[in-house]
Amino acid sequence: MSIKSILIIDDSEVDQYLAKYMIEQFNSDIEIIHAYDGQEALEILADLPSQPDIILLDINMPRMNGLEFLNEYDKWQTKNSVVVMLTSSDRPVDREQSLAHECVRQYFTKPIDKSDLECLVR
Repeated sequence: MSIKSILIIDDSEVDQYLAKYMIEQFNSDIEIIHAYDGQEALEILADLPSQPDIILLDINMPRMNGLEFLNEYDKWQTKNSVVVMLTSSDRPVDREQSLAHECVRQYFTKPIDKSDLECLVR
């Protein structure tokens, strides 16, 4: 899989920075888009000319959390993005609820590392 763009949805600026840094180290040609909660992400996705290849999604965020985002995203007619949960939550219930959504392909705990990114391109 060739990754051209990634949307990072996370309310933490530090976690946004760390994910961006790791992605840039992995492949500096990947376009990185930022959203700080699920509502902002939906607005960004609606305005993009093409959907990102991957959405990295946190669970715990204000306004609209990751699971609420997934419930709304499931209603979209065209879901071309692969969603990857990137969260600090290692709770089995969060993992189960996330992976129950068809668009969610992986569940990683923060911080993302090189092996996680390599897994995504396979």
